[in-house]
Formats: sequence, structure tokens, C-alpha cells
Amino acid sequence: MTVGVLALQGAFESHQRRLSELGADTAQVRTPGDLARVGALVMPGGESTTMSKLLVSSGLFEPIRDRIADGMPVFGTCAGMILLASAVLDGRPDQVSFGAIDITVLRNGYGRQVDSFEAELDVPSLDDRRPFHGVFIRAPKVVRVGDGVEVLAEHDGVPVLLSQAAVSVASFHPELADDQRLHARFLQRL
Repeated sequence: MTVGVLALQGAFESHQRRLSELGADTAQVRTPGDLARVGALVMPGGESTTMSKLLVSSGLFEPIRDRIADGMPVFGTCAGMILLASAVLDGRPDQVSFGAIDITVLRNGYGRQVDSFEAELDVPSLDDRRPFHGVFIRAPKVVRVGDGVEVLAEHDGVPVLLSQAAVSVASFHPELADDQRLHARFLQRL
């Protein structure tokens, strides 16, 4: 199976490199035709309002929405989490969301760029119980978790890694850590 990485804006190359290091066949997704050739999708961090506009203007929003509804596995990080959330409290009125995971988020919930931070996270679902190094850059904050959503990791009591059905999200940037375990977990679930 080819794993697509949404390549409209943001940290897509880092995700693609991490997946390739794990032996995955990857492809950048910029058009509906690109999307048709992949069986799973990673939605990277970046600027969520810009990504939202590009999803609409590229013609990708509806095909991705339909593929997610059909069960395509998706892993969204930072801005990807915002785009996959069922509700965004402080999004722009024209910002689109896939509503693929039953969570409510605040964009930049941890603050501005100067408030970015790194933290060691306990992720009990990983076989190797070493902490995972989370890099939080203008990260979204989860303020509500719906029924059926599994919280996989928290930071200071706030969920930062979650999963529901075929959708996984992280408020941090796992592609920036020197650790392949979360990308490997995504690939193992395909």
C-alpha cells in the first residue's frame, strides 16, 4: 500500500522521510489524482487556515472527506489534527474541517510561536515504553474528547495523542523527534 502525505503546505517532507525510513512506499498528495493512488494519508503540521483554503482550491477537500468516510486510515499532526477535528473553537469562519475524529480543539491552544515547547510523553500503547519526545509548535489544544475516542497520551492532563477508528491525531510533531515509533504504529495499523 502506498501512504500519501498531504503536500499542500507544512512539514510534509519530514513525514515522507520518516515513513520511507520505515520502508513504506510513499507519495506526495497535491491533487485528487494523487489521492486516488494512495491507501492511507498523513496530514502534516503547517498553518491550518492556509491548508484549509488549499484543500478547497485544489479540489482535494471532498475526495479526502469521502475517502475518510469510507475508512481510509489517516494520521494528522498539529494542523492535521485541527483539520480532522469535529470542532475548532477559534477557527476562521471559512475554515473547513473533516470532522473525522470527535474532538474539539483550540488552534494555537498552547500559545504563540514563542510559547512552543518540547516534552517527554508517556505513550502506554507503544511496545517500547520509553517516553516519546513531543515537539509542540503553536500546537492545538484538545478541550473536548467525544465518546469512542481513545486518548493515547497526555501532557499535563490534556490529551495530545488520540485515535478513533482509522483516524489518529497528535497535537505535536512526531516527525521532528528522532523517534520512528508513532509512524511505525500508524503503518502497523494499515
